[in-house]
Amino acid sequence: MDHHALVASYFARALDPDRESYVALFSPDVVVEDDGRTWRGLDDVRRWRAYVPDVTYTVRSVAGSEDRALAVAEVAGNFPGSPVELRFSFEYDAAGLVRGLRIEA
Repeated sequence: MDHHALVASYFARALDPDRESYVALFSPDVVVEDDGRTWRGLDDVRRWRAYVPDVTYTVRSVAGSEDRALAVAEVAGNFPGSPVELRFSFEYDAAGLVRGLRIEA
């Protein structure tokens, strides 16, 4: 699995105004943990993205093993404490879709 390509695709699509392009990165049973909340399934991903402010990402590092990847990125935007460095922990299914994502400081 090419972790760098998967992570690059994630951050590129996160900036794409076409939210469905972003949602297409996730498996139907995805679980996302962000900012103390848990989002389950594609409909929740859509609701979660509507809540996320406009930001920019600067990826600092990417590491991976088998079906997991960890990216550290600086996130900047119109929110308190900006910019902040966050860890994005990805878990992928066999098709390369995100089935788990945890975002934490």
